[in-house]
This record gives sequence, structure tokens and C-alpha cells, in this order.
Amino acid sequence: MAGVEAYPVSVEVNISSGLPGMSVVGLPHSAVREGRERVIAAVRSSGLEATPRKITVNLAPADVPKEGSALDLPIAVGLLAASGQAPTPAADVCLAGELGLDGGLRTVRGAVAAAVCCASHGMQTLILPEHAAREAAIVPGIRVFAARNLTEVVDHLRGERELPRAYPAAAPAPRETADLADVKGQGHAKRALEIAAAGGHNLLFVGPPGAGKSMLAARLAALLPDLDLQAALDVARIHSAAGVPRVGLDRRPPFRAPHHGVSDAGLVGGGAGPRPGEISLAHHGVLFLDELPEFRRSALEALRQPLESGEVNVVRARGSARFPARFQLVAAMNPCPCGRLGDGRDRCVCTDADVRRYRGRVSGPLLDRVDLTVEVPLLDPEDLRGPDPRAVGSPTMRGASNGADVPRADPGSSPAVAERITVARGRQAYRHGHESALNARLDVAGLHRHCAVGEDAWPLLSAAVERMGLSPRAYHRILRVARTIADLASVRDIARDHVAEALQYRGAGHS
Repeated sequence: MAGVEAYPVSVEVNISSGLPGMSVVGLPHSAVREGRERVIAAVRSSGLEATPRKITVNLAPADVPKEGSALDLPIAVGLLAASGQAPTPAADVCLAGELGLDGGLRTVRGAVAAAVCCASHGMQTLILPEHAAREAAIVPGIRVFAARNLTEVVDHLRGERELPRAYPAAAPAPRETADLADVKGQGHAKRALEIAAAGGHNLLFVGPPGAGKSMLAARLAALLPDLDLQAALDVARIHSAAGVPRVGLDRRPPFRAPHHGVSDAGLVGGGAGPRPGEISLAHHGVLFLDELPEFRRSALEALRQPLESGEVNVVRARGSARFPARFQLVAAMNPCPCGRLGDGRDRCVCTDADVRRYRGRVSGPLLDRVDLTVEVPLLDPEDLRGPDPRAVGSPTMRGASNGADVPRADPGSSPAVAERITVARGRQAYRHGHESALNARLDVAGLHRHCAVGEDAWPLLSAAVERMGLSPRAYHRILRVARTIADLASVRDIARDHVAEALQYRGAGHS
């Protein structure tokens, strides 16, 4: 594999006279070279003959590095075909799997990517270990067979006993997500969350501990619409390549929340054999970074380029890998090291230098890529109390045929907010001509075309740019947010009120 992309490898086996032994050529890495011993032991354990002659295995194309244990099965089948113990597989058959010493097959990572590669190269059949086969079966246009051991594969190739066809697991049940209405108060933050979800904007919550920042971020998952088929397959391929596959074809956007102790490679991807990081696992979904200043400075700075380009390129001496990383960033942080600054109770013990040093852990260029910054204050006791327990029933509306009251959805509940978000995203898709197009991803040409500011709004925006010293990037992000606010209001043109609200979300935390 190269990143999350699989590529076909042809296994050629030649048996000739000479000292007994097996050599593997074609840029094999250590796991492939060590597979020689696994293959010989698995063949013998399966009651087949491991020819005591000179065996040469060539992995083509020879100039591309080969790694991992997935080549064990095709090497074993190639050896048996070269010695006349099994027929040579047809040209449209692909095999992959790790062999145990007893001939059993073990799962391999990247099964979904392998299936996508086979389908794109016109191959009709893919044989994989059982667990990997269920992953790969979600890819349309290819037959996937599940095998438990080498003997079953040989019997299948001989036509003696066909392997069972693998089918995708049932789609997972809808996630049990908490309702946005459970968050007391914080109407300003809820509004920002709705805007962020509607336009795919990056969002930062700033407030003291216990104010509800994490609760708000956790409820974002229930507000996002399901992924389309291609996006769901992209997500499944990335997770499979990372060794953390999703069950079935999950249409829900991923929500990743790594701990602040995550390494740079764990966050953005990398390692000796580069693997996807958390930002790629959040592709087409949300990356939530709680306690933002506690993350390593180098890891946070590595987010800057992927936030703009939607991908990350990991370059190593052994080669490079490209990982998709089109994610929505949601973060939370305290206002100061002790977390009590501005809580209205004058309990903060931090000096001005402490506050500057703490906030300086998050660089200005990274904050410049955040579209909305919202202060989340501590709640008043009346807000914590909630509705009067003596009140009976729920909000109602007149509409039943018999004139009786019927329940009315809370406009602040997750289903009601999600419905407004779906409508706003539909307006974006119609305007941009693409289902997955979001305002947060508008390029400069798209901004000029779809985000024209009216005469009543331009003086306000111009004065704000000058007074706040906004960069061109910040100016463009304000336009994108204003466009989303207008879409939520089902308004075609950006008005003064939309710009004013967008500027309001830009003011906090960007000074």
C-alpha cells in the first residue's frame, strides 16, 4: 500500500535446480522476507509438498517497495502452482492474507483499499481471510470470498469446494447520541455549533471548566447529515488501512477525539511505515481537540497545512504517502491555566504573563484558520435549574384532525437543529453544483461568485477589517460564515445582520 491506496502486485515463482531454499526479490521489506518461513511451514502443515529445490519469488513491479504480510497467501499459491499441486489462478483473481505456521489465514489491514484496487483494475474475484473479507465486501463491483486456511483456498482453485461468498455486515445501528437540548443555557454557543455544522466551519470554544464545552462538541455528531456512498467508502478505506475498520458501511461521519498526549505522527500520520493519523481518520467528519493548549506545539502546527489543503503528505526516506484529511476542527480550551479567568467570581490566580504564555501555546496562524470562536461562560443557577418541575406536558401545537393538542419538537433539540442544517446544506449543494460542497471550502473564485456583500453590509465589514487588522484569510473566512448564516435564514444575499453575526464570532480569541 501507498498511504491508503493499494496497488496490484504480481507474484511470479520459479523452481529450478540448485541448492534448496527460497529467495524473494522485488524490493521486499522485512515482513515479506520473513514470510518465506511462514509459507514453507504453512504448506507442509496443510499436507502439501514444499519442493526441496531452489525457489525464486519475484514481486512485480520490482521498483516499488513491498511491505506487510498480505503477500504470504499469493506466494504460497504461486509456489503450489509452480510445483503442479494447484492450478494457476485466473488473471482476474486476486489473493491476500497472512499465513500462520499451521496453514491458517490471519486478517490483514487495508482490505477495503485492496477491494477498491481490484475493482478499478478489472479484477472480478478477491480471496481474503474471513474478517478482512467482510470488510472488503462493502465495495461494489467485485466478488469477495472468505477463506479460513490455505487448504480451503487450494480446494477452491481446484474446483473441488467453493469458498463461501463474503457479504458486508449489516449497517450499524444509529449511534446513541445525547440531545443538544440537554445542554442548559449557552444559546450563543448552540447557535455557533449550528452554524459550524451547516457550513463545515472550524470552531473553538473558550471557557472555564465545567461550562459545557465538551458537552456541546460531543453533540455535533447528531447534527451532521449522513455521508453519501463515495464518502462512506473513502472513510472505510482509510480506517481499514489504519487497522481500525468500521462495521459494515457506516454512513455516519466519523467523530475523533484524541487525547492531548497524542504524538505528532499519531495526530497527522506517519511512522516507519506511514499510517493514517487522527486527522485522516476524521476525514469527512469531525476532529475534536479538547484542552487545545495542552497538545504539543509541533502537533498543532502540523494541522495548519491539512486544514487548508484537505490532505497531508508524509515524506520519509523510504518513500512518501498521501493521506486524505478533509475534516472539520472543533476545539475547546480554558481562558487561562487555572481556568477561572472571567468567571465573574474573581477567583483567577494567574498573572498576565501566565495567561499570555498559556494562550501563546496556540499560534496565531492556527487561530487564523478557525472560523468561529465562542466564549462559553459558567451558567447561572437559574439556568442550571431547568424547566419548572411542576409544569406538565411538553410544548404543543394545534394540528390534529380532532383539534387536540399534539407534541411539537423543541426548536433547540438535535433533530430540529439537524433538519435546519440539512436544509442549509441543500442550498449550498444546489448553489455550488456538488452534493458535498460546503461554504467552508469555497475558494476565492467561489467567494466572489456566491458571497457578494450588499451595499448596506460593506461599510460594517470594511471598518471591521481595518479596526481588527484582519488578514485576507480571516476576511475570506468571515464571508464564508456570513454565507452560511444567510443559508440558515434561507436568504439569497448576504445582509448586514449576517456580516455582523459573523464578525461577532471572529472577535473572541483572535486578538
